[in-house]
Amino acid sequence: MNQTLSGLRALITGASDGFGLSMSRALLRAGAEVALAARPGEKLERAGAALQAEGLKAHMLPMDVRSEASVAEAARWVERHWGQPELLVNNAGLGMARCNPHFLTAPQKFFEIEVEAFQDMVNTNLMGYFTVAKYFAPLMIRKGRGRIVNISTGLQTMTRPGMAPYGASRAGAEALSRVMEQELREYGITVNILLPGGPARTGLLGTEPVPERMAAVLLPAEILDEAILFLASPEAEHISGARIIATEFDSWLREQGLRS
Repeated sequence: MNQTLSGLRALITGASDGFGLSMSRALLRAGAEVALAARPGEKLERAGAALQAEGLKAHMLPMDVRSEASVAEAARWVERHWGQPELLVNNAGLGMARCNPHFLTAPQKFFEIEVEAFQDMVNTNLMGYFTVAKYFAPLMIRKGRGRIVNISTGLQTMTRPGMAPYGASRAGAEALSRVMEQELREYGITVNILLPGGPARTGLLGTEPVPERMAAVLLPAEILDEAILFLASPEAEHISGARIIATEFDSWLREQGLRS
């Protein structure tokens, strides 16, 4: 096992599957200790048990990002056991399939979306990021250090017809990320945005069969792993305010003078 991240403690939301589970596994295998934060249930238990069976320091942390009480309780657990997480990854989110199971083949216009479905998307993808950061940033502030990574999506997806609730919630989360970065800078806390660079094979696509032309270009759930390992590493200590696209990560590193 690569122990470059030994001693680092990370909390990842939406960690029971998809990007969250993959990033958790990557960090754990690099020597980090990870709290898998997700809604309580069999899926979280199964994911945590599988990682623990590999001898990895994975903790199952039941947390619903839509519930302030649930997030507050999770923050109390982290404070009791860790003091603070060195890394917080806001990843929990809903995809368009939650609003429209047929969004890939029969997209709906914004005025056809149910208000409750739109609110649920915003409560998870935007308010969830806010609520989690609100409770965990103060733990980092006390220590004078910390890193926050907010997972997002491409600008084209944000503004694509048929994607109104998802796009709007992700755009809001990016704006929030920019504000967070400026307001947390004085406390030694970095904030970066990370996105895959295209559609990926995760639960956000729903259960409807993916059109053949799209299936051919779907990214793997592991697409974010290399970038999150970098953002958790000593090499990224002073990186803040970046918007990193995973499919262009190598080019980004060269542009920053971090790779030849």
